[in-house]
Amino acid sequence: SGREVNLDERSTRMRRCQGHNCGFTYDPAKGVKRGCKVPPGVDFEDLPEDWKCPCCGASKEMFKKLDG
Repeated sequence: SGREVNLDERSTRMRRCQGHNCGFTYDPAKGVKRGCKVPPGVDFEDLPEDWKCPCCGASKEMFKKLDG
């Protein structure tokens, strides 16, 4: 989209994995460098439905929004 995002808005777009002892945080500003690489700028909602947590393999349903 190319628009600037303030930190409050960005934090609400971040998701944390609720997998057992995981806690991986998906930050759309950073993307994912390991596993199935995701470039920066991809919102969580835009990830494929079969995307998995790069740390523990949990499904997207296991991710919760961070309280910003």
